Amino acid sequence: MVAQPNDRPGLSWLGPPIDARPLFGPELAALLGLLRGLRPGQWSEPAVPGWTVHDVSAHVLGDYCARLGRREFGAFAPGETLEAFIHRANQGWVDRHRDMDPASLVDALEEAGTELARRFTHADPDAPSLGVSWAGVDPAPMWLDCAREFTEYWTHRQQIRHAAGLGTDPGPRALSMVLDTFMRALPHTLRDTAAPAGTRVALTVTGPGGGTWTVTAGPEGWSLAQDPGGRPAAGVELDTETAWRLCTRGVQPADALARARVEGDRRLAGAVCRIVSIVY
Repeated sequence: MVAQPNDRPGLSWLGPPIDARPLFGPELAALLGLLRGLRPGQWSEPAVPGWTVHDVSAHVLGDYCARLGRREFGAFAPGETLEAFIHRANQGWVDRHRDMDPASLVDALEEAGTELARRFTHADPDAPSLGVSWAGVDPAPMWLDCAREFTEYWTHRQQIRHAAGLGTDPGPRALSMVLDTFMRALPHTLRDTAAPAGTRVALTVTGPGGGTWTVTAGPEGWSLAQDPGGRPAAGVELDTETAWRLCTRGVQPADALARARVEGDRRLAGAVCRIVSIVY
């Protein structure tokens, strides 16, 4: 049986560090270009359940402002979970900005996003930073916190693209970073999954930005540290679109498993497909 405490010593189990800092500028430029190309009626198109394109854009602005220290969140309500608190705070921000005209919203996104990209560029990737709940680490190293933040902006841009009738942006550089970040949830995902030490599970994503991530059971929990080699007890293969949507709950675990190519232990494969890489 493998236990997965959240206070494990060291950080090697999260896998090798990744650097999303250079990608914030290009991501912002892509978002601004997308929003400035929308027709007036597209701002009111549904982008996610309960939110329009305008709402999602305002939410991104709220994220920028939060990271820049320009936004107050208030206090937890009695008995409120982290997830409920975040969802309540985000809804309140969106509600307060529903009357903001699109041109002003885009200008505000450009100003705040440019400043945030600059700050991330100069951040120390090894410094302790905000926790990443879905990876089971608090505090998280800045490199993971920064990468998590990048996936947030990229994901919301895809939601806007889809609402505008466009497909997922296939740009492999950003997509590779997103997938690599999302997979840092694998050790935490498997924290309650029993397996003998040394058991390996491989998740392969095919298509643009894809790759293979192998998580190994050890005495202190599952780990994305250097793969020791050997045949995995389970292998799961997903296409790119299914993989990123699964991690953001645009696809449910059972549906992802049904689409997957699975080799070996289906119990472990099913556990892998419960991955979630957002606050959910």
